[in-house]
Amino acid sequence: MNEARLPKIVTIGGGTGLATVLRGLKLFPCQIVAVVTVADDGGSSGRLRKDMGILPPGDIRNCLLALAEAEPDMTSLFNHRFTRGELKGHNFGNLFLAAVTEMTGDFQAAVRAMSRILAVKGKVLPATLSDVTLYAEMEDGSVVWGENAIPAARGKIKKLRLKPENPPPLDEAVCEIETADGIVIGPGSLFTSIIPNLLVQGISQAVRRSQARKIYICNVMTQPGETDGYTAYDHVRAIENHAGRLFSHVLVNTGIAPDEVLEKYAAEGRRQVTPDTDMLESRGYISITGDYLAKGDLARHDSIRLARAIIHFVNGNTSQDSKDVETVLKKSLA
Repeated sequence: MNEARLPKIVTIGGGTGLATVLRGLKLFPCQIVAVVTVADDGGSSGRLRKDMGILPPGDIRNCLLALAEAEPDMTSLFNHRFTRGELKGHNFGNLFLAAVTEMTGDFQAAVRAMSRILAVKGKVLPATLSDVTLYAEMEDGSVVWGENAIPAARGKIKKLRLKPENPPPLDEAVCEIETADGIVIGPGSLFTSIIPNLLVQGISQAVRRSQARKIYICNVMTQPGETDGYTAYDHVRAIENHAGRLFSHVLVNTGIAPDEVLEKYAAEGRRQVTPDTDMLESRGYISITGDYLAKGDLARHDSIRLARAIIHFVNGNTSQDSKDVETVLKKSLA
């Protein structure tokens, strides 16, 4: 099938949640675009950002690797994290993006180069090329600066802001959003991976203008320091409070993780998000529910189940029992 005829799905977010969506979607015939946050200031990304003045590469790298179709050895190389010496903690993929950015003076050129090497299916775009800092106004009146420091403060977040305020969006990201067939927001850390994209001037406006079908994928678990005690509707309300009403549908997991998994997460102060679909629907949202949990000892979304649901949704069919998507998946894997 001609790629130009395939549905274009734009995903917005960051972190491991967005990578999970992309790993599933790349198995299906569709055009994939990831619009990624650049507010990260922790770990290897934070060090490179501080030392070299480049955009934080970590979330971009995660998305590129999730969409990679190169040999496993090559993807393993770009995912390698150094364990000794001055490079300890740095990731090879991050260093590659930093090197090409320094050579060319163009972060997007570095992303394109890594995309070619990894045979990436799709396109990965930063929400903005501006050097932005995320900060939070807390319920107690304090202000916490920095993406990494916000959840560590373990307070209740009242409002997120960017400095500089209203940074310009990447024009290409706006164009992709406006011409999308489907827009997927989340899953991912609500206040540090998802909302920062929507604070970039023009991104939320482009989502609102787009004629695409739009869906938010709610997290499976709460996150300490960000969404303690949050229900599904609480997640949606936080997005509304920062960016207005952007989507019509909300995908909510109703599967229950095994007791031993929940006990492990409880020890970290994390609970499964309550699927209060009645509250969502009373506010005019349409819920898509089901068991979207991956097998294993981590309570996270299964990338294939999530991708199936997204393809159904973009095609205008929210039924999870259609055999059409199963046929498409088998063909794409053949």
